[in-house]
Amino acid sequence: MTAPATPAYRRLSVEERRTQLLDAALGLFAHRAPEEVSLDDVAAAAGVSRPLVYRYFSGGKQQLYEEALRSAADELELCFTEPPVGPPTERLGRVLDRYLAFVDQHDTGFSALLRGGSVCETSRTTAIVDEVRRAAAEQILLHLGADNTVSAVSAVSSTDGSDGTTVPGARLRMLVRTWIAAVESASLIWLDEEKRPPADELRDWLVDHLIALLVVTAATDEDTANAIGALVAYEHPDGPVGALARRVLPLVNAAAQLT
Repeated sequence: MTAPATPAYRRLSVEERRTQLLDAALGLFAHRAPEEVSLDDVAAAAGVSRPLVYRYFSGGKQQLYEEALRSAADELELCFTEPPVGPPTERLGRVLDRYLAFVDQHDTGFSALLRGGSVCETSRTTAIVDEVRRAAAEQILLHLGADNTVSAVSAVSSTDGSDGTTVPGARLRMLVRTWIAAVESASLIWLDEEKRPPADELRDWLVDHLIALLVVTAATDEDTANAIGALVAYEHPDGPVGALARRVLPLVNAAAQLT
């Protein structure tokens, strides 16, 4: 009997080898804290020797971690990118579905990343995480009042920028950044609670959370009131805004009777 042919060995290019090692590292950092991952672990996961890892990442584990983090951050930023089509809360729901799927797939690594305190944490890693937060805030602002004919920024802004353009007001920017911080905290608690409630329930609650923040802030801030007006104009009556209003209205009426 003729022995099966052995597949021909193919030497990887420099870029292919770096990608292979980075993918191996990402798989490990996703489910283990950075300090628990060694170069030997990365080498074993990639099926190569430790010296080969050093050849491509001369800065050792720190360089490998930072490049893996940069790759994960790029993926996370894409979670917040959504075409400005359809009701804003539906767009936000799709964004959160992708975000929570990312959290689910990177559980331990995500917790280590946001909680900080890792031996691999540096000013560079902190800057990468902050960049993701800023990108997320910009995308959320775009979806507040965005449509096919009116730019999102002008729809929710009134403050003049130095170049004559308009920028979102301070209260609205603070609101969005506060909500993003709440989403991060909720994600960490969700992981601690063994991913309960189900992701779709957590998503709906986070959408309601943003709507509630907008409504409360709109009572004393014109920029946010404009954002609410733009958002409601594109919502379906049976969508998240309408559903939340119907649930909350009896509570508001009951509170009003107390005055």
